[in-house]
Amino acid sequence: MKYEIHTDLAIESAAVENLEVSGSITGIKSESHRENYVTVTRVEIINKRGEEAVGKPRGHYVTIEVPKLRENVTEAFDAAEKSLTNELKNILNLKKGDTVMVVGLGNRFVTPDALGPKVVDKLLVTRHLYGVLPDEITKDMNSLCAVSPGVLGITGMETGEIISGIKDKIKPDLIIAIDALASRKTSRISTTFQIADTGIVPGSGIGNKRKELTKETMGVPVIAIGVPTVIEAAAVASDAIELLIEAVKIHAKKGSPLFGAVDAFDNENRYDLISEVLSPSAGDLIVTPKEVDSIIDEVSKIIAMSINEAINGETAKKLGEIL
Repeated sequence: MKYEIHTDLAIESAAVENLEVSGSITGIKSESHRENYVTVTRVEIINKRGEEAVGKPRGHYVTIEVPKLRENVTEAFDAAEKSLTNELKNILNLKKGDTVMVVGLGNRFVTPDALGPKVVDKLLVTRHLYGVLPDEITKDMNSLCAVSPGVLGITGMETGEIISGIKDKIKPDLIIAIDALASRKTSRISTTFQIADTGIVPGSGIGNKRKELTKETMGVPVIAIGVPTVIEAAAVASDAIELLIEAVKIHAKKGSPLFGAVDAFDNENRYDLISEVLSPSAGDLIVTPKEVDSIIDEVSKIIAMSINEAINGETAKKLGEIL
């Protein structure tokens, strides 16, 4: 049986990675640029062929990688917030007076899955301030409201059902869904942000799909923001084997039996071997960094501040001072 490591990141699909090598795959466009501490990659899936190649619906996927976040470099946090704010402004395309509903997906009692609720806790909500604050402040303000609907195991209700009911009452012009993601690269855990204008399928990265939150199901555009906080044990093993192979190739002579042996472990062979070794005892094991609590606190702060500024700009700062 062919082994497949789950991931929520469009940038980690084989098609996008091959695009960087071949330079051309029908149905996919990709561009990347680096500035200071940040690397931004924009992927656009154009048609059905692109959807089949990447395994995601057509649309725009923006990945912001900030490796220095793991080292707690202050400038890296500032650069991440600035970049995320700019990308959000571009993709949200808000008009004055729009109502935005932020949905914090996940379980606040399970730390690696608490990103969504943590972001909601830090947002500067404004919907309730209309009619309370002076007109000179509210005239330039967009209405922002937020909810953390919890998970099926706690509420007994599908997240999509809860959000749909609230949406029908609030009638937002746009929904922003925040969720913790899965990656297949250890280097991207807690250092990468993904924005997508295609909505989200909660739990898809770890093979636990729930009802999708998309424009088709919600009736309004749904923007997804996420940070990978977990990785499959198989992916960690794959990374370790890859590093071992690179080390052996450096020290072993080309053409030697050892060089040939490790060269045979291409991605497909490696994943099949990992599947055989880990299954069934640890085949579904999901791991997260030991400092995940501080990671969630920091990245949730970055996302919340970026959303506040992208939606209400200078007004958000004024409100912060008043409140």
